[in-house]
Amino acid sequence: MFSFFKWKKEKNKPLTKQEDEFAITIFASVEDNIKNIKNMFDSPSDLVIRRLSLGSRGHECAFIYIDGLVNENLVNGLIKNTQFKMNQTNTIPTDPREILVHLEQEVLSVQEIKKVSTLDDISLSILSGDTALFVEGTQTVLIIGSKGWEGRSVEEPITEALVRGPREGFVENIRTNTALIRRHVRDPNLRFETCKVGRRSKKDATIVYIKGVSNHEIVEEVKRRIATIDMDDVPESGFVEQWIEDNFLSPFPQVQSTERPDKATAALVQGRVIILLDGTPFVLIVPVALINLLQSPEDYYERWMIGTLLRILRYTAAFVGLFLPSIYIALVSFQPGMIPSKLAFSIAGTREGVPFPAVIEALMMEMTLELLREAGIRLPKPIGQTIGIVGGLVIGQAAVSAGIVSPIMVIVVSITAIANFALPTYSFGISIRILRFFMMLASSIFGLYGVILAYIVINIHVANLKSFGVPYTTPFSPLFLSDWKDLLVRAPLTMMNKRPEMFKTDDPIRQGKGDQS
Repeated sequence: MFSFFKWKKEKNKPLTKQEDEFAITIFASVEDNIKNIKNMFDSPSDLVIRRLSLGSRGHECAFIYIDGLVNENLVNGLIKNTQFKMNQTNTIPTDPREILVHLEQEVLSVQEIKKVSTLDDISLSILSGDTALFVEGTQTVLIIGSKGWEGRSVEEPITEALVRGPREGFVENIRTNTALIRRHVRDPNLRFETCKVGRRSKKDATIVYIKGVSNHEIVEEVKRRIATIDMDDVPESGFVEQWIEDNFLSPFPQVQSTERPDKATAALVQGRVIILLDGTPFVLIVPVALINLLQSPEDYYERWMIGTLLRILRYTAAFVGLFLPSIYIALVSFQPGMIPSKLAFSIAGTREGVPFPAVIEALMMEMTLELLREAGIRLPKPIGQTIGIVGGLVIGQAAVSAGIVSPIMVIVVSITAIANFALPTYSFGISIRILRFFMMLASSIFGLYGVILAYIVINIHVANLKSFGVPYTTPFSPLFLSDWKDLLVRAPLTMMNKRPEMFKTDDPIRQGKGDQS
């Protein structure tokens, strides 16, 4: 049925013998290697080659790097220091391999240095911001860690603002992000496993988990799915999310994303796995259940009664955002007898002269609101806020004055939009917006029966949905009573001694002796 959604991966074009030799050949001559590198990169203007003569015998070597990707001060200081030390040394080895060892162990004062012997490794290192050091007479190359491109500093995340909590967020530099995680979780069992994704971009992706806490089967499944990514470029973590999710036909997100280090590390301690990608501040959290999308870090920073109240408000907002327009359409169009008499007369009075049925009225207002919301996001920030607020008021008032829509419909749509804004997860909010139109269409055909039938269809879909083997409806179904302490009601922290049972962690005890569930 869905065969047209499937695609076939084309096999990589095999290299010819000449191309294969070019890809792996490393010469003992520095000049030949420089020509090889220039041919591979097509002599770009930002390729920097610094030739040096070391010692009294003038042993030739060359530093090669890309301008703009390296720390210029580090590389320049390194070159000057290497030339100075080698010229001041009276006993320089004559064997090129011994010179390479001497440079690595006694001359180069850097934290990260490694040896490579293939052109593919050299080119990838140079394009990643490292510096390659070629020495005449040897086919081994030293790769010096010198990454230093410009990046954004750590700032408060815009998409997940909190009243109480840390003010730092992830940035585009993956090394900064791993450091932020280590600052929060100082556990020697914290594991960072890095791999390359993208045929041509070869970006760094890091899988992070706590060994002995995270379920090893989930960890292995994450690694397997990441290894199957086969595309030219992975510009953002959303590409990874779409590749590794269980069901691409579902409107619900099966991978959670966040910009907050505290939220990511809290997921790690719960026994979940996070995925970082170089070049994006959004990290991915797996597995995810439906209840995780309605939780916020602020639930735990405040006292349990405040956290419970905020959580109840979010559940209410999700219900209002999904059902309110469809219930209004069903009651006005099909079951007006279920509306109290005074309210029914009031609604009938406001709808007098409106030329459209309730469903057309609701669809027009919802589409207008969605357009205003999208325009507010795309426009510059000062203008976008004005468009979102003033535009909605002006258009709503003008529509009511023109008799196109009723005032009660403007109120319903406004309350729905406010409820949608109260949801803490952006992707889940979009899912509710999509399903809202489905509910409205169902109610316009069958009334309240259509609302109930649509709700049953959504429940059937959610009950069959999984995220990395974890049912999406847990802890409702399958039933995990111990996890209900962090469901609708957020129990006091002293009572939550165990990690979420639904994630099947290797170490279920979170605090204390774990004698309480």
